[in-house]
Amino acid sequence: MPLDEHRFPRHPFDPRSDDADGDKLREECGLFGCIGVGDAATFVALGLHALQHRGQEAGGIVTYDPEAGFNSARKLGYVRDNFTERETIEQLPGRAAIGHVRYSTSGAKGQTAIRDVQPLYAEFAMGGCAVAHNGNLTNAAALRRALTERGSIFQSSSDTECIVHLIARGFQPNIPERMKEALRRVEGAFSVIALTRTKLIGVRDPMGVRPLVLGRLGDGWALASETCAFDICGAEYVREIEPGEMVIITEEGGVESSRPFEPAPSRFCIFEHVYFSRPDSVIGGRSVYESRRRIGVELAREAPVEADLVCPVPDSGTPAAIGFSQESGIPYAMGIIRNQYMGRTFIEPSEQIRNMGVRLKLNPNRALIRGKRVVLVDDSVVRGTTSIKIKDMMLDAGAKEVHFRIASPPTSWPCFYGVDTPDREKLLAATMSEEEMRAHLGVDSLRFVTLDGLYRAVGESERDAACPQYCDACFSGEYPIPPSDQIASGRIPAQRKAGA
Repeated sequence: MPLDEHRFPRHPFDPRSDDADGDKLREECGLFGCIGVGDAATFVALGLHALQHRGQEAGGIVTYDPEAGFNSARKLGYVRDNFTERETIEQLPGRAAIGHVRYSTSGAKGQTAIRDVQPLYAEFAMGGCAVAHNGNLTNAAALRRALTERGSIFQSSSDTECIVHLIARGFQPNIPERMKEALRRVEGAFSVIALTRTKLIGVRDPMGVRPLVLGRLGDGWALASETCAFDICGAEYVREIEPGEMVIITEEGGVESSRPFEPAPSRFCIFEHVYFSRPDSVIGGRSVYESRRRIGVELAREAPVEADLVCPVPDSGTPAAIGFSQESGIPYAMGIIRNQYMGRTFIEPSEQIRNMGVRLKLNPNRALIRGKRVVLVDDSVVRGTTSIKIKDMMLDAGAKEVHFRIASPPTSWPCFYGVDTPDREKLLAATMSEEEMRAHLGVDSLRFVTLDGLYRAVGESERDAACPQYCDACFSGEYPIPPSDQIASGRIPAQRKAGA
């Protein structure tokens, strides 16, 4: 069942809102869970609303109440449209709940069916359990084949269901121990939250590619993908869940921590700093906004240009544009204005209106940019289709020159850890040099921040080539976790695995 985007227009924090052609990397999913608070579903709905930028296709909440048992609601579309009415929340009683907002990174790409909406719920011999997952299992296809050959019956196309079946087939006496056993068999990037009758469980993969944070919510506890979800519901940030850590949280006993995996070097996704996380979140004690502003500073140092204005491509390019302006001394200006209400303006757009593409969402500030040399700062270039349209729009509005500065290195390799990336041959940087891309886009100059510059912007002195501090596979092609399914299918050559 495809998502009707005219019924469910994209969220204002959704970076894809800037892009009519899907010419952006699409983020993963968002998780929120809490235990030990009254009306837990309300807090989860608030947390998911703050995380809506991580997934706009669908959302779900599962709660547990000793009298009512487990209850769930799974809906297509936005949290604000599905989980704000009182009658919905009243059907989700309990002092413990978990929730998930989804963008389909596995299964059927670009569409969501109700059967794929998380959290997934299952009844095991020792009781019920709901599971939600952010990331991607790189051996999910192999696991699914092995499980179905042994009699497992899958109900969804989500790789998360592999975790559920592995738990069901475990031999340990309780669900947390079975989860440990199951997650030791999976490969890839994952942050998982789970809910049993008495426990809220959170786990990160051994390299910590995907985020998960712990907060205090009144007398209870909360887990979330980002700290911005704590702000909206009044929770206090406590700390990050460490790479390879499992926390088991109960109302009575608090937080119990264990390390179920072999130690591995931390490889957090650097694109969380560049693009995915909300700018008001904090990652590793560092403001996402400040990291993005610093990227702009590095860009201005590495790729100076003579110009009259620095303009962001809204909204994801804004912090970097501010940093570029501050470092270069070129005035910052809003040369492009975003129409916040486009999604509800055209209920049934005609083909002619569809073909207007980016102009439905972005409009040049003609009086400001006419006759000016303009530096446009954007977060990334994927296929380049949107960049061409924005350049044409600026020239049509009278800009004298258009220079692009990109707040990430060239995206040359697909991601297999929870981000939907086009096939490599569709990535502009995989087939063209920087100068060829400049000519293809038709701009006066094009420069990307270097990988070393990006590392400096996020607080590192330099990138450790032998063992990079972050996962930067989409830029370097060095995959810290072997993407087994992709190697087996031939999507990438075997030598690109594990940092080769």
